[in-house]
Amino acid sequence: MEDDVMSKIAVVTGASSGLGREFVVQISEKYKTIDEIWVIARRAERLYALEREIEGKKIIVLPLDITKQEDLEAYKKMLAKEHPWVRVLVNAAGYGIMGHVEDVVCEELTGMIDVNCKALVAMTKITLPYMKEQSNIINIASSAAYLPQPSFAVYAATKSMVRSFSKALNKELEDRDITVTAVCPGPVNTEFFDVAEKYSHTKAFKRLFRVEAKNVVKRALFDAYYLKTESTYSITMKAFKIVTKLLPNDWIVSMIK
Repeated sequence: MEDDVMSKIAVVTGASSGLGREFVVQISEKYKTIDEIWVIARRAERLYALEREIEGKKIIVLPLDITKQEDLEAYKKMLAKEHPWVRVLVNAAGYGIMGHVEDVVCEELTGMIDVNCKALVAMTKITLPYMKEQSNIINIASSAAYLPQPSFAVYAATKSMVRSFSKALNKELEDRDITVTAVCPGPVNTEFFDVAEKYSHTKAFKRLFRVEAKNVVKRALFDAYYLKTESTYSITMKAFKIVTKLLPNDWIVSMIK
């Protein structure tokens, strides 16, 4: 009876662009039982534009910077006030900077850790008390999580953490019937590279493997629905994952370099 009166919501971070935005679009279309989608990002104007675009679902705009403790507290207080059932949590906020560690500004290196790791863990911890059986946590990792990557060292390390954290948390939450899915795409056609290529540029061969955000998200939602712990879109990235298991990582890293 309690479940009937609780609002069922989805929470999406990084919702102003890229994969996060696409998750909002597809969740609004596919999840018929969800009443609201809480969209979180720093760029308020982008979120309000998204709100106007979405039909058939109530969009709650939360222009927050989830690397700031006061904004995390604001999110926590809103959950306590509304006491919803968070049916889906999508941790899509994140960014990467290419370049050698010695060439990249220190604040940008640590910023990747703050957004990709610390904020993701904080959002998960704060949200978990409001999740119930059959809820899903979807964490955006990357195929970069499969092995170290020179000139992308910190980003790859943060995504390795996200993948490892997701798999461990999935085991912890088995008794609660909550599934955690790590999404590990290769290069995706988004604004990601507008930021990432500040110091260096994507290797030419990698550009050939870029895919569309809508396909990555469609696959991720399918895999989460079927309780898979990892979602990897495209045959190329699935093959890459297998190669990283079969061949010595040091050899692969040397080839990438």
